[in-house]
Amino acid sequence: MQPGLYVHIPYCQKKCGYCDFYSVPLGDRSVSSLIRAILHELDHRHQDAPRPFRTIFVGGGTPTILPLDDLRQLFQRLGEIARQDQVAEFSCEANPATVDEQNIALLVQCGVNRLSFGVQSYHQVELDFLDRLHHPDDVPRSVKLARTGGINNINLDLIFGVPGQTLSSWQDTLRRTIDLHPEHISCYGLTYETGTALTARLQLGQIEPMDEDLEADLYLATIELLQAHGYEQYEISNFALPGRQCEHNLIYWSNGPYLGIGPSASSYLGGYRFKNVPHIGTYIGDVENGRRPWREEERLSGSALAGETAMMQLRLNQGIHISSFTKQVGVDPLQLFHEPLERFTRDCWLEISGGYIRLTSSGRLVANRIISELLSCESTPSAVRTSLPLISH
Repeated sequence: MQPGLYVHIPYCQKKCGYCDFYSVPLGDRSVSSLIRAILHELDHRHQDAPRPFRTIFVGGGTPTILPLDDLRQLFQRLGEIARQDQVAEFSCEANPATVDEQNIALLVQCGVNRLSFGVQSYHQVELDFLDRLHHPDDVPRSVKLARTGGINNINLDLIFGVPGQTLSSWQDTLRRTIDLHPEHISCYGLTYETGTALTARLQLGQIEPMDEDLEADLYLATIELLQAHGYEQYEISNFALPGRQCEHNLIYWSNGPYLGIGPSASSYLGGYRFKNVPHIGTYIGDVENGRRPWREEERLSGSALAGETAMMQLRLNQGIHISSFTKQVGVDPLQLFHEPLERFTRDCWLEISGGYIRLTSSGRLVANRIISELLSCESTPSAVRTSLPLISH
């Protein structure tokens, strides 16, 4: 499988309360030293991956918050790689309030052909709860700018399960999203991650999570409404028009190879997982002084590799292709996960047919439980229960 290239830009306007990705508010910081370090790491590490790259994804944070000159310096170099490798997909994340004609034109000139906007909701009270700084009216404006500027592949990220959200408000968000005709829609359930401001509020009793039954209703309504408008669910949280799946994330979900550049970025190459230090100053110092910027390194093999691969591939609607899985990791999943597979198929949460192991419709509602139990099998060591790579949108 051809690898993907991920570049992490950790700057944003304001840290969202639910976000556990490494990011810091930009404020009046100079970003030039970080961009130089990222380009230096890229020039020294991009040959580590089996070339050519299939995809490039620039995420964050908010890459489009960068000053234009710094944005140009970064994307011109990435554009060179994109042309050399003839990448199929060159994506950039964006906040709807941070795009204009200039940065859209620059991105397109450098070869970007896909934009992913963090929309989350079209209701101001929900955006305020999530600490989002854009206004609902920014969304159609930014999508129009992208279309006019030459981007013909757009993703809109949405979040359901927000306290105070109703089935009606969520369906309104979905309909207003569909009206903009994006090629791809990601719908994520709100999660309370350790160490986030949102989780701190939860622990202090300041907020209450959405009722689980209501959240399940919102998820089922998502599938029904999007499928009725031609969007195919190809992963637990992701929907696309035919042929418009996110190629970069498919590499992650297949547990394929990728190179991560920048503070906190993860790589998976040659059976090893690396994660860069999640601190801008330390990262810059490491790169400038010729030191490796990663602090975590792990070898995945045997049942550890099998466990993580199963965890990722089960997220896909097609599920685990049994023979390909066995060839990829050297372990037969039917034997490795025999006991939970037997139990979950009996409960109609999993089905095994046509050479695949896949979640059923009801199984997707309890996917986290199923995956957790697969990973806790006696035959699957704790080594696989590590943090996942940064999943792009």
